[in-house]
Amino acid sequence: MITITEEEIKSLNISPNTCVEWVTEAFKIKSECQLPAKVSVHPEGNDFITTMPCLLPSQYHTFGVKVVSRINGNHPALKSDLMLFNSQNGKLNAIVETNWITSMRTGAVATLAIKTLRKSDAKVYSFIGLGNTAHATMRCMLETFKDEHLIVRLFKYKTQAEDFIKDFSQYANVTFNIVNSMQELVQGTDVLVSCITDAQGLLVEDTSWFAPGILLVPIHTRGFQNCDLVFDKVFADDTDHVRNFKYFSQFKSFNEIGNVLKKQSIGRENDQERIISYNIGLGLHDVFYSYQIFKALSKS
Repeated sequence: MITITEEEIKSLNISPNTCVEWVTEAFKIKSECQLPAKVSVHPEGNDFITTMPCLLPSQYHTFGVKVVSRINGNHPALKSDLMLFNSQNGKLNAIVETNWITSMRTGAVATLAIKTLRKSDAKVYSFIGLGNTAHATMRCMLETFKDEHLIVRLFKYKTQAEDFIKDFSQYANVTFNIVNSMQELVQGTDVLVSCITDAQGLLVEDTSWFAPGILLVPIHTRGFQNCDLVFDKVFADDTDHVRNFKYFSQFKSFNEIGNVLKKQSIGRENDQERIISYNIGLGLHDVFYSYQIFKALSKS
């Protein structure tokens, strides 16, 4: 058994494009996996500790279980580790530090959702919450859409927006604008990405601010429950992740994004549809990334 550290993972220089390819491939094998619903416990307030198991299809000979936590006051707020097993003999192959994996697979899934479900002429992208997840999403977006020029609005909070702009100063295919209110952030945007990990109540009470054709990507799901009732379509990475949502039974249309990728379901049908993509996070992606990383390090 080995320990795979974050530094070792970063030394592989895995590109954002590879990250998007991995989550795409993982979605396509999801139906062949054994993927029980994640189990969460809540020590206090909105803090959580979540266990995420997944058995990959037989040709991978791999089972993994990830434990992720969000404890108020921690920096970063999210922390995670994963145990990777050989499913043929039960041997523990590795304990993997998965903070990098969590950020990059989350950013890659958000980018894949945007690529798959955005309107055809999307140009304006808005972000609220500018931590590790937003950075990973922006990296994946700028590489995936490298032939486009993106206009990106950032919600001002302390110096996060200014720091965020500096972090991406090497990219020529993006223009950043800082806004001070949710109305400025939301109105007229084509894609809204929320990366905040904690929200008290609704972030946007007036759903008329969301223009026709908008794609809403609430990565940590909080703050947009009212949209569940009025948006035209809702997609998720897994049905069980949203089955217990308050308004699940009232979604106008629901399906999994993996079915869209496999062309078993229709995604966006026109540029007027308002769509939500709830990508809460699959243990499948963490295990698939860990499998690929373990394989790469074993060869080096």
